[in-house]
Amino acid sequence: MQLAAFPRAPLAHLPTPLEPMASLSKHLGGPNLYIKRDDCTGLATGGNKTRKLEFLIGDALEAGADTVITAGAIQSNHTRQTAAAAAKMRLKCEHILVHPEKEHGSEYIFGGNVLLNRILGAELNYLDPGDDVLSAMQKRAESVRASGGVPYIIPIGGSNPIGALGYVGAAHELEMQADLLGFKIDCVVTATASGSSQSGLVVGFLGSSRAPRIIGFNVYLDDSVVQAHVLEVAVAAAELVGIRGGVPDDTVVVDGAYRGTGYGEPTDEMVEALGLLARFEGIVLDPVYTGKAFAGLINRIREGFFRASDNVVFLHTGGIPELFVYRSSFEKLTGVPST
Repeated sequence: MQLAAFPRAPLAHLPTPLEPMASLSKHLGGPNLYIKRDDCTGLATGGNKTRKLEFLIGDALEAGADTVITAGAIQSNHTRQTAAAAAKMRLKCEHILVHPEKEHGSEYIFGGNVLLNRILGAELNYLDPGDDVLSAMQKRAESVRASGGVPYIIPIGGSNPIGALGYVGAAHELEMQADLLGFKIDCVVTATASGSSQSGLVVGFLGSSRAPRIIGFNVYLDDSVVQAHVLEVAVAAAELVGIRGGVPDDTVVVDGAYRGTGYGEPTDEMVEALGLLARFEGIVLDPVYTGKAFAGLINRIREGFFRASDNVVFLHTGGIPELFVYRSSFEKLTGVPST
């Protein structure tokens, strides 16, 4: 499984830290909790997409591209990191941003990741909910070609087999770090949406005699849709790195019980989970992805899913800029009204 064979742009600060969460573990009565700090990848406030973009931008440069085009929700962390990666590698960058179905204030529409996208120099194009995002990206690519440019389309979330290579590498990194710290990982917990972070972890641990369970707490669409996509990308990524025999279905575990009423919609469990980690470990999560995934982890612990002796790693995928456009969701936690 030689990742060195693939074109790669030097974007991320690696390895990211793997830290014990002793205070929170004690408060919850076990298991032994650790956190993989992929919020510290270093590119425009960091996040999991940076690992994927190393391979995606590397592939774009190999193809001779001068413009990258991608898409996401208005407060997409992926678009922010893509804009930063493009700036660093001197590529033009265009985003297709999809307006939310619900009404939001100006903070949500213009702040957070949108502000950072503009600072980083990306060109922003907007769609209404339900519009065809793939067609919009293809039209922008045609326009770039017509102007003499060479476009490269990156899918939402960087979620394809090339993007998944970033988390194939992360799985190897995690295993080596756990060895250095003297423990075996029993379970890795992550948020999952577009899915290729989970896909890459599944592939990276394939064949390991110490492969942990991997649980993806789904924050996006119906579980069946997300699970099918995670498995599809994992199968293709495994073929890409030369793994024979496919990917067993039971290695892809997707749980949407803590998604709430929909993608990007806050939940009370998310607010509690975010507050617990902040006040016991001094680490801040985001409200859309990691906060909900951490709520799922806490509830699994309270339900007795884990043994007290288990070693559980939570993957912090970043997303902190989103926190500042969800201020009203944290009134009870902070005691400060949003208006």
